[in-house]
Amino acid sequence: MTEPAFPKLLSSQIAFDIARAILDGFDKHYRLFRQASRNARGYFERGEWAVAQEAARERIGYYDRRVQECVHALEDDYVPEDLTDEVWREAKLHYIGLLTCHKRPELAETFFNSVCCNILHRSYFNNEFIFVRPVVSTEYIETEELAPTYRVYYPQADGMRFTLSRIVTNFQFATPFADLGRDIARVEARLASFFDDMAPNAQFQVLSSPFFRNKGAYLVGKAVNGDRELPFALPILHGPAGKLALDTVLMGGEPVEALFSFTRAYFMVDMEVPSAYVQFLRTLLPRKPRSEIYTVLGLQKQGKTAFYRDFLQHLKHSSDLFETAPGIRGLVMLVFALPSFPYVFKVIKDFYPPPKDTTRAQVKEKYVLVKNHDRVGRMADTLEYSNVAFPRSRFSEALVAELKYYAPSLIEEEGDQLVIRHLYIERRMTPLNIWLTQAEQSGNDAELEHGVIEYGNAIRDLVAANIFPGDMLYKNFGVTRHRRVVFYDYDEIEYITDCNFRAIPPARNEEDEMASEPWYPVAKHDVFPEQFGQFLLGNPNIRRCFLRHHAELLTPEWWQARKQRIKGGIVEDVFPYPQAIRFCNSTA
Repeated sequence: MTEPAFPKLLSSQIAFDIARAILDGFDKHYRLFRQASRNARGYFERGEWAVAQEAARERIGYYDRRVQECVHALEDDYVPEDLTDEVWREAKLHYIGLLTCHKRPELAETFFNSVCCNILHRSYFNNEFIFVRPVVSTEYIETEELAPTYRVYYPQADGMRFTLSRIVTNFQFATPFADLGRDIARVEARLASFFDDMAPNAQFQVLSSPFFRNKGAYLVGKAVNGDRELPFALPILHGPAGKLALDTVLMGGEPVEALFSFTRAYFMVDMEVPSAYVQFLRTLLPRKPRSEIYTVLGLQKQGKTAFYRDFLQHLKHSSDLFETAPGIRGLVMLVFALPSFPYVFKVIKDFYPPPKDTTRAQVKEKYVLVKNHDRVGRMADTLEYSNVAFPRSRFSEALVAELKYYAPSLIEEEGDQLVIRHLYIERRMTPLNIWLTQAEQSGNDAELEHGVIEYGNAIRDLVAANIFPGDMLYKNFGVTRHRRVVFYDYDEIEYITDCNFRAIPPARNEEDEMASEPWYPVAKHDVFPEQFGQFLLGNPNIRRCFLRHHAELLTPEWWQARKQRIKGGIVEDVFPYPQAIRFCNSTA
């Protein structure tokens, strides 16, 4: 038996200084990140919606800016000859030591990887230099005594109504409630069936920081009664007079899971120990991977790291082959999937046939726009990766040939690996065109109508967020497992405020009507909603459903009115839950 190898005594001052500099860079990042999250409370209390949206967009870029700051500082301080393999190995070991009592070690490890990979400029990195797996445990990290991750409330001791009121008032919002007693009575009525027989351990566990997004604040926790647990969230909105109101109570895994969907903007939430929040949320959302929870909390780089680790584990324990994703093939993206894995991989092609007129740089800009924008539950978030190495044996020859034909600049074979220089990864959904076809072929009128209603609602929500989809064909929308329709083809999106919605002018004569080209001038951003029906409503069953629910989307006046509201500074309400469950629709 060979003796285990132990590292020699750490002796490099340069290695220690590098480790210290990287950790200082991360601590600065998280300090600024946390302050931005704290500021969200003030924006909410004052109703400063546009400021809040801009702050949320700004925060997304914090991580990359801090990484670049750290990289530039190290490159200024050290010549390449100083940064030997041995120095990087020691720097990693020093870094582990510095993280011993750190409250965010998993995030700090990811930051170390980002800095290291930026400096080394290699396609692949020696695993001795970076954190391939987490080294420092996040279990049982202690928060400050006065700021626990969650608080516990006992309705059996204090009474249900008093307990619910205390849960809300403990957050001490500066803006008063219009009628908190009325709202608490409504919450109590909704929770009554869960507590019909109150067990000795009956309690509420509520996360200590509110979750802010768009125009809402959310109190998130779970109710416990005996051996049963009920995830819940209390949305708080501004009422007509500017005072606060509880808008509803979301109860159960699916409604709360929808709140944390990958199709929505990231929350602003102040977290001293992020891993503790993720662990708590995992008890509410057991079907949601840890990577998605980190991402929706605004820690998208950690989400990417966790996702990639999960993906590597899945590859190790599966044997199926990557294949072209089902659906109509796109002109800009080549999309493939692993049947056993619930995500798709998207590669920008090197060339695009007419009528597409774009470039790879322009397509990437559209994806950045979506990343930074409010996705209002209708646009899929994407994970962007560079230099991803796949096992070549998991690809069919046909798929490899297709990748090399459409995107030769991005594909490289190295030994037993297939390297893709740039790709996007997003949640797999059923393409809407396939959903509608299957519903019609099976004679399921209710499913067909649901798909059409959701399609129109998706367009309405996108418009409320100042997004014009551009190509509104059904193939560019998908249906999630919660049966929501989501847009996922971004190469033609524009801001509503950049579009000119026009009516088609009347034909001057019969020749105009028969002409193959328009008889009127068309500028780059001109949009003619009256034409949508020609491309979207050829199927008579779909046409009937669409006209019954969304006929106004075919009129330029509807689009013009929405554009004017956006230009007037109005931030529309887009709710992450059904209108029917809102208290304003309740008779109570």
